[in-house]
Amino acid sequence: MANINDTPAQKAYWSQRYAEARTGWDIGSASTPIKAYVDQLIDPQTRILIPGAGNSYEAEYLFRRGFERVHILDIAREPLAAFQQRVPDFPPDQLIEANFFEHQGAYDLLIEQTFFCSFPPTPANRQRYAEKVHELLAPGGQLVGLWFDFPLRGDLEKRPFGGTREEYLSYLAPHFDVQTFERSYNSIPPRMGNELFGIFRKR
Repeated sequence: MANINDTPAQKAYWSQRYAEARTGWDIGSASTPIKAYVDQLIDPQTRILIPGAGNSYEAEYLFRRGFERVHILDIAREPLAAFQQRVPDFPPDQLIEANFFEHQGAYDLLIEQTFFCSFPPTPANRQRYAEKVHELLAPGGQLVGLWFDFPLRGDLEKRPFGGTREEYLSYLAPHFDVQTFERSYNSIPPRMGNELFGIFRKR
């Protein structure tokens, strides 16, 4: 697959996946661990970014709970258009069609849900992800979400891409204070035992 820096190729790849309905990562609702986290948030003015958001049921859940500063980013237009149809009152200027690694902004919270596992899992790409998240978060901002907890396979086209807690920490710990990063206890049944839930605060 094309390099993450090649925006036209990335856009074409993901648009084709959505056109062909090859979206096996889509569970059709907000994931239980992220819903549980959202349920304890209290500041509706929190600036939130969900990158590689796809159909972004998490964004819909947040928006319906009064969080109006949610921004959805995806490199493909198709899921953003589908989201706008599903949630017509969502602000269109907060639907961002762009390459995450080129995006500019400042956020208090970045929610990770199947984005990290979607791009080629080279050390350089994973390091760049950690650096970009750190760049996009405001001082004291948090990265919160889920990472797949199973070994990487040799096939670099067979998503989702996994990894280990130790590997993920090797990229994230230099940039963030680890609040928690443990096996998720409330994953959906098909993913039980295969997800890590993490909260990381920007240094």
